[in-house]
Amino acid sequence: MLFNENQITYTMDLVQFVENEFIEKKDFPEFQAGDTITAYYEIKEGQKTRTQFFKGTVIQVKGSGATKTFTIRKMSGTVGVERIFPINLPALQKIEVNKKGSVRRARIYYFRELTGKRARIKEKMTAQTPKAKAKK
Repeated sequence: MLFNENQITYTMDLVQFVENEFIEKKDFPEFQAGDTITAYYEIKEGQKTRTQFFKGTVIQVKGSGATKTFTIRKMSGTVGVERIFPINLPALQKIEVNKKGSVRRARIYYFRELTGKRARIKEKMTAQTPKAKAKK
């Protein structure tokens, strides 16, 4: 056995125990639906590995803990491309939050039908730091 039965308390689920012990946690920034992010992930082509990025708008964040996933949508020409990333994907190297978006829904599926200027998301206004104010 990999662990003692004494280590597992009655309140802790076995699945939670395995998640806490064996799945490595990566330190990604917090993001939500409406944010524009860039996800950098590793691709293996034969013997070579290279890093590719996917920049787009977060449509949804689903699940929690080790089973958390997020969907990013970007426009490639006139075609919309969506990609679902598990948060614990070993190939996922880093996530950058480019813009914070202001939306009223947790899942913005209506964003798929919008085109042109209607497909813009308002940027969330944040309090400026004293340094940023001094630059103006």
